[in-house]
Amino acid sequence: MRELLSEYSKKKHIIKNRLKEFKKVSKNEDIFGELCFCILTPQSKAVHCDKAIRRLKETGLLLKGTESNIKPLLKGLARFHNKKASYLVAARNLFKNKNTLNIKSRLNSDDVFKTREWLVDNVKGLGYKEASHFLRNIGLGRDVAILDVHILKNLQKLGVVETIPSSITRKNYIEIEDKMRSFAKKSHIPLEELDLLFWSGETGFVFK
Repeated sequence: MRELLSEYSKKKHIIKNRLKEFKKVSKNEDIFGELCFCILTPQSKAVHCDKAIRRLKETGLLLKGTESNIKPLLKGLARFHNKKASYLVAARNLFKNKNTLNIKSRLNSDDVFKTREWLVDNVKGLGYKEASHFLRNIGLGRDVAILDVHILKNLQKLGVVETIPSSITRKNYIEIEDKMRSFAKKSHIPLEELDLLFWSGETGFVFK
């Protein structure tokens, strides 16, 4: 715990500034871009997925591209690029009303857990981890945890969880999230900041 608090003290300012940047994501296209980024992240490097989304935005394919247009821009950056290209198009269709993209109206900032459930149930390629990641990246992740392998390893190391489940169900995701939330309160490190602290400890930098 002492080592964790020392690391937090060093990175606190950077982490808080990064979270402030997330809260500034307000345009429908940018929110949708973060959703697509999170769809790409499973078994892929975040920095590579971010690069893919930037390419899609620059070429106009994020909002207008077909699966066949999108696939080549994902290849080499996101694993399972064929399947994920179809997920991106399906997500865009879900939030499109005629020719207008409107994702903001589907997000209930007053009930982030209800919103997460809706996202998991309706957006192909999103599980609880990815939905939580998306909500954090648009400034709505104060009370949710992004339980990827890096976070789980850190929780095990700190004794928050005894073992890492071989597969994450809704039930054990919620259980581990509750334990992480309790640990965050005990350590006086906000939950959303604890996630970035763990992640930066594994990668060497604060990203998203």
